Amino acid sequence: MTPEAPDPLSPEAELALAWSGPKVRAPLSIALQLDRRLARIVGRTQEPVLGQMRLAWWREALGKPVAGRPRGDAVLDGIGRLWHGREAFLVQMVDGWEVLVTAESLGPAEAAVFGEGRGAFFAGLTDMPAEGARAARLAAAGRRWALADAAAGVSDPAEAAVLAEAGRAVTAPAGRIPRPLAGLAVLEALAVRALARGGRPLMEGRGASLSALRAAIFRA
Repeated sequence: MTPEAPDPLSPEAELALAWSGPKVRAPLSIALQLDRRLARIVGRTQEPVLGQMRLAWWREALGKPVAGRPRGDAVLDGIGRLWHGREAFLVQMVDGWEVLVTAESLGPAEAAVFGEGRGAFFAGLTDMPAEGARAARLAAAGRRWALADAAAGVSDPAEAAVLAEAGRAVTAPAGRIPRPLAGLAVLEALAVRALARGGRPLMEGRGASLSALRAAIFRA
């Protein structure tokens, strides 16, 4: 695979990075860059087998020791620096995106598996053990963001409706997201707002910035 430079991130991603703690900002940026890379693979796939092969490249690369990985790709190199020992969360992201390649049709079950896999990296961003209630809280935030963002990005209205409904069905345990991860709270709040609006873009409308600000402060 030819090395590629990072893609520009979305406005909501840049906002989330701005609200993230210093130790979280770079790992979150790389995870979001990987997500965009995988989204582009899936979006350009016309033959499922070819899409699976491209996703398998990432899965295999992430499964190798850092020293054994290909060099020169900005995202893969960044993962080696910033996600060493936590690559399993990113492999789940690859698995989530693969659902959209292999599914004959996108139903509620497929959407739920996609959301769980794609958003799994939320729980990998904390230095504290992501266990119990904390893990469940971060996992729910990740699923909401993953499904809301996908609903806003697909061109098929029926698929968008399935993804949005799956996102609205996610329930989050009570409790605040840790302060260093305030950027994840921002993404979740924008996702919840977008899902309530039927799967619209996350930063659409004048109220988006206010929702993000509230989430960054209260992280609930």
